[in-house]
Amino acid sequence: MAAETALPIPITRLVIASTNPGKIREFRQLLSGLPLEIEAQPEGLEVEETGTTFTENARLKAIAVARHTGAWTLADDSGLSVDALGGAPGVFSARYASSDGARIERLLEELALAQASLTTPNRAAHFASALAVAQPSGSVHLEVEGRCDGVILDRPRGSGGFGYDPIFLDPETGLTYAEMDAARKGKVGHRGRAFAKLAPLLSNLVKA
Repeated sequence: MAAETALPIPITRLVIASTNPGKIREFRQLLSGLPLEIEAQPEGLEVEETGTTFTENARLKAIAVARHTGAWTLADDSGLSVDALGGAPGVFSARYASSDGARIERLLEELALAQASLTTPNRAAHFASALAVAQPSGSVHLEVEGRCDGVILDRPRGSGGFGYDPIFLDPETGLTYAEMDAARKGKVGHRGRAFAKLAPLLSNLVKA
């Protein structure tokens, strides 16, 4: 998606519309090849995520933070959708409980209850990420999405990552996100896959 405006001036500063340390760290890694000054959104700035899809929420965050900071802004909305839970937690992934550990515990408990009577449990799930880049004026200039299919384990595995990473197994590598180093997760993960689509478009703006 490109805005219906003239080609903007080159980007030198990019604000990440998040206060999540893990997410900021991932984006710094993904953006390390571009000559950009990377900043987290200002502390105390809250954006209400009222969208019904990851794309809608990414757009809301990008617009709000760009307008507040007067800077180019990259927003991500992502989450885990579990087939047996009807797609939950979905857009409520970050609000499923008060901490990463509590979110994992709740998800595993609800998945166990949902499948208690099944002879063949279904633990299929997918991570999805929607990225939106907004101009300083607040208009959205770029949007992309990425997805990674996997399986929910019955207990956490690995010490890296954040969120639901320890219980999400990537079948292609045989590793959970929490067992991957940053480089590998950046290639195979949902956010990395979305960023792979965004990178050449963003690079054009940096060099504009």
